Amino acid sequence: MTRLPVIVGFGGVNAAGRSAFHHGYKRMIESALPPETMAPTWQNLATMMNLDTTGGLTPELIETLRAGTLIRRIEPVHFDVDAVLYQHKADIHGLHGDMEFTARRNQLPRHLPENWEVTAVTGREVTVKVTGATPALFPEHKKYPVSSAGQVPTGFDAASMYRSMHHPRALTQAVYGASDALNSLGMDWSEILKHISPDEVSVYAGSALGQVDDKGYGGLYQTELTGGRTSSKMMALSLGEMAADFINSYMINSVGSTGSNVGACATFLYNLRQGMIDIQSGKARAVIVGNTEAPVNPAIMGGFDVMGALANDDNLRRVDELPDGAPVDNRRACRPFSSNAGFTMAESAQFIILMDDELALATGANIHGSVPDVFINADANKKSISAPGVGNYITIAKAAALAESLLGEGGLAQTFVQAHGTGTPQNRVTESHILNEVAKLHGVNDWAVTAVKSYVGHSLGPAAADQIIASLGVWAHGIIPGIKTIDHIADDVHNSNLNILMDHHDTGSLTAMRGSVINSKGFGGNNASALILSPDETLKMMRKRHGDAAVAAWQQRNEPVAETAKRNDENAIKNGVPIIYKFGESVMDENDVTLSKEQITLKEFANSISLASKHPYGDMTP
Repeated sequence: MTRLPVIVGFGGVNAAGRSAFHHGYKRMIESALPPETMAPTWQNLATMMNLDTTGGLTPELIETLRAGTLIRRIEPVHFDVDAVLYQHKADIHGLHGDMEFTARRNQLPRHLPENWEVTAVTGREVTVKVTGATPALFPEHKKYPVSSAGQVPTGFDAASMYRSMHHPRALTQAVYGASDALNSLGMDWSEILKHISPDEVSVYAGSALGQVDDKGYGGLYQTELTGGRTSSKMMALSLGEMAADFINSYMINSVGSTGSNVGACATFLYNLRQGMIDIQSGKARAVIVGNTEAPVNPAIMGGFDVMGALANDDNLRRVDELPDGAPVDNRRACRPFSSNAGFTMAESAQFIILMDDELALATGANIHGSVPDVFINADANKKSISAPGVGNYITIAKAAALAESLLGEGGLAQTFVQAHGTGTPQNRVTESHILNEVAKLHGVNDWAVTAVKSYVGHSLGPAAADQIIASLGVWAHGIIPGIKTIDHIADDVHNSNLNILMDHHDTGSLTAMRGSVINSKGFGGNNASALILSPDETLKMMRKRHGDAAVAAWQQRNEPVAETAKRNDENAIKNGVPIIYKFGESVMDENDVTLSKEQITLKEFANSISLASKHPYGDMTP
């Protein structure tokens, strides 16, 4: 049998807070939950935000927690939206011919321009005479055109939680997010390795943009031009797959398969598909899939803004019919399927841990759902590389057909859609048309559609993981998050067969929704759609595949695992997520490798790696 990829752990951080144990999801739907259900999540946010809770979860504290989460005005930790630094170029010259200035000797260029002459030296200072004009850059500040973004909770700093010298922001958040996911397992990673070979692990994680802040590519490209110095870590730590490298080398000690696929805004689903294929083929039995992005950065956001893609303040005022200069509603910057102005940039780091169904049964792992397939199709020829095309029709149609096949006739109506839902005028038309036509095709009259970017913004690479992890919450609490930033559906949205949720939707039971279709549309024609099955549906499949006795045995094994996971969550709520970062530990070299024709043995692993191989191309004996 083809092995089924089962979701056994997840974690991360985005604008809603910590992802594991559904805390970020609960922040989104807090108005639909009773106070006692929300209390641990509020406490967890207070811990993340370094706020004092000795006086209890007062209304004032909860309001502070609300204000410091989800999409909001860009905070100074990123940049000052009222005074962004830039350089103004000018040619300057003396009023009456030559010009003189003084400077420290070590501040002068080694090769003086031809029209410069050093006329005097006084200690460490020199006097320079300039004949004619000379170029100069003057520091200047300007009001940034975009003031909204999805940011991790106010006061949260992943870099302060471990020895993170010179690590770019996205990498520090990856260490936190992967630690959160591993903590959610309810078992140590070493316990998993007792059941599998060391090479039966895959890690696919990275960033769509790479590391773009001043400790990564941002510094690498600009430091010497602005008078700074390039660090020895900037180049290596900027690479897109660095999140996977950190997980392998400093977190789980992995010698398995690794890498990072990039597909613009569909990047997470590209990596999920690779992990799924490894499990289905038997090449891996445990997989970590994730993405991290920290693009709340003036240069990166400026690039998207000049494309007309972002919800900048002028466009938000236009939509809301506000006068020039009026404050904008940062909270409602992202408005999928309504009158809108563009997407809202966000930071996020999200990780999902998969096992094949046999390993999940053997270890007693928690089962949060499964990934039967991920579909990826390009857009073919088109006029603009950034425009949507035909590929997403194929991916959604395939995902819907798979849902009908697995869940039976009419099964698609028992799923809901986590739409790409960026909040751009073009997306609301194109994505709604795709979803509406597929719903018509299968006779679904009110296919439930939501879009969590309205809460957390568009995190580019991790965006689909934001959507998937919110879907897992639906099966834990029975509520699909509504698109609360909108008050109407735009006239050009196709929704005759869709139920685009403008409010939280109670599904009636935890098993009412049997699956979720996750959709991603990326610049360049990168389209991906996945079908995620509910925990209940996953267990039904596992029972059919392995029998009642195997599932009953799993339930017994799961009891201590679930209890450990619960204790891990309680500890993280009070004390923060314990960061896994094993720099310099369990390092192996050539002396720790034992080779034979049959196997490779590594000192740090109990199980050997088999070299016995039957090639897949038939009998080739001469």
